[in-house]
Amino acid sequence: MISGAFSLAINGIDARIVEIEVDIIKGLPGFTIVGLPDSTIRESKDRIRSAIENSGYEFPPCNFVVNLAPAGFKKQGANFDLPIAVCILRATGQISLTSQTVPMVGELSLDGRVKPVKGAISMSIALTRNGFNSIIVPEENRFEAAAVHQISVFPVNSLRNTIEILQKRPEPFKGTAPEAEPAPLPDFSDVRGQETAKRALEVAAAGSHNILLYGPPGAGKTMLAKRVQSIMPQLEYDRSVETTMIHSAAGKLSPGGSLIMMPPFCSPHHTSSDAALVGGGHLPGVGEISLSHNGVLFLDEFVEFRSNVIQALRQPLENHEITISRASGSQTFPADFMLIASTNPCGCGYLFDPEVPCSCRPKSISGYYQKISGPILDRIDIEVLMNRVSFKDISTASHAEDSKSILRRVMKAREVQKLRFTGSRTLYNSRMTIPQIREHCRIEPATEGILESAVKMMKLSARSYFKILKVARTIADIEGSENISKRHVLEAVGYKNLARNYAGLVS
Repeated sequence: MISGAFSLAINGIDARIVEIEVDIIKGLPGFTIVGLPDSTIRESKDRIRSAIENSGYEFPPCNFVVNLAPAGFKKQGANFDLPIAVCILRATGQISLTSQTVPMVGELSLDGRVKPVKGAISMSIALTRNGFNSIIVPEENRFEAAAVHQISVFPVNSLRNTIEILQKRPEPFKGTAPEAEPAPLPDFSDVRGQETAKRALEVAAAGSHNILLYGPPGAGKTMLAKRVQSIMPQLEYDRSVETTMIHSAAGKLSPGGSLIMMPPFCSPHHTSSDAALVGGGHLPGVGEISLSHNGVLFLDEFVEFRSNVIQALRQPLENHEITISRASGSQTFPADFMLIASTNPCGCGYLFDPEVPCSCRPKSISGYYQKISGPILDRIDIEVLMNRVSFKDISTASHAEDSKSILRRVMKAREVQKLRFTGSRTLYNSRMTIPQIREHCRIEPATEGILESAVKMMKLSARSYFKILKVARTIADIEGSENISKRHVLEAVGYKNLARNYAGLVS
């Protein structure tokens, strides 16, 4: 007797429906799984046998053949343990179920308990798109799966519990994860001085602009970057679901977790490989770039990253997605993030320090600049030189502006952008297309002359010219100005200063 069930497999960050068939054929006792299973699935035979016997059922000495269809793509993970076990029990006549069973996923432990799986939210979405309205998931995945409101979720904790639900069909799970007390984020009020850098980070957060912080050690580059998350608004539902899908597929979602509401903040170490940053592996998987989707990718000690890693940023910074190709196939992952890069300006770090002389040779300085500049710098909207904070600023008793005040301005600017781009795929000023720039970034002729002079003097590319206009548009939005004025353009031009500061120092 052939027994069947539906399950799901993760493919990139999306899920695909898999039909499971179990048949008992003539021959010596055996257990064969076909349909391009990976080693985890092939090892499931022993887990399933033990789970069935320890749940009070029998695993008869038969020749079982399990087919995972469609057979054309590689399946991975332990998602299929539970549905295969249920199909075996049906095929051996130990349980009786209706012909149409609920799709199910779950890893089995040896004693029959059901363990959580990756990508439960992606599985719920895939089922709703294909006309299914219910799913059986491990208990720890219940909030994640139920975040997709169109599907009925039945959480289970064991193989026996699964059989009970399939036979009795109780009321589906309804509920949301309990509101956890959010962990306190580092606040901008902790930072003394560095008003220019604070302002630049506010502009960057308001328009999702990429930003480079450079200056001597101890200037506060890392300290400021780690506080950016505190001035970023919570994600809207659609973007929250998308972010959760990525983190769940990568196994980064906390047990019992639900939707990710805060923009993610990823900070890979400078020794990270290109595969760790962009994703990869035999079957293309998620990297730090995609994990920072809808949030921030912070690259501290930017120049210390390997050249191939830095160059790997070019596609996602331009297209806001990353495509990984392997012999087994290719996957395209979303990668719409705000880049914050920080670096010392030279090997010793004191190139632009007014008090400590730089000890680096010209060739060393040139090498540092070449790693920062070029195609990647052309994709960075804002560049800020940070000097060390003076003793007066450090010792002052006055309170610096806190993150809540800055967040209010950022949210106001983002609301303006939301109205501006209604009906289009654009969300932020930094993502404007050329026609949108021409429509929303008009400037007066006198101001245009100033910008033209700046472009010629600084030898800026066309991409940098448009980035200045985008930043000026964000500055105007923060100030509640409908028109871009001269001061908005001058401030935006002031944020393109790296090449000007290095002029005469490198050949």
